[in-house]
Amino acid sequence: MSAVLTPKPARAKRKTWAAWLAFLGGPLGLHRFYLHGPGDLLGWLLPIPTALGLYGIERARLYGLDDHLSWVLIPCLGFTVAGCALMAIIYGLQTPEKWNARHNPGLAPDARPGQTSWFTVAAVVASLFFGATVLMSSIVFSFQRYFEHQIEAGRMISQ
Repeated sequence: MSAVLTPKPARAKRKTWAAWLAFLGGPLGLHRFYLHGPGDLLGWLLPIPTALGLYGIERARLYGLDDHLSWVLIPCLGFTVAGCALMAIIYGLQTPEKWNARHNPGLAPDARPGQTSWFTVAAVVASLFFGATVLMSSIVFSFQRYFEHQIEAGRMISQ
């Protein structure tokens, strides 16, 4: 008698977990691996700009803020963190029907994994606050360093 192996049913993907993983571990791709598995290319690519931004911070610490490469690399981290915070907000605000249709197709449209709880709302609020702060800081840092560089170049030309 041959035994037929039935595939193990996939675990339901919870909206709250995805939102928190995008907020806390998004720059490492954790939310992508949770939702799409270890074969997700974007999940493997997300740590690259994160590492570049951290390297920029280290260069700024070692060589000062006048290091041109650091003020190009640091925003990579900020924009990655802000983008992942945006994904956490998108995940948290999806309707249960849309969430379950996309990530839990075998479940009912109003199944529990797609429901919004207070923990989901907390992830959205934290992501909105922290993501907006990091995004604005990255933009300000980039433009400030760029314009300071332009002013310095103008002074050198005028002398």
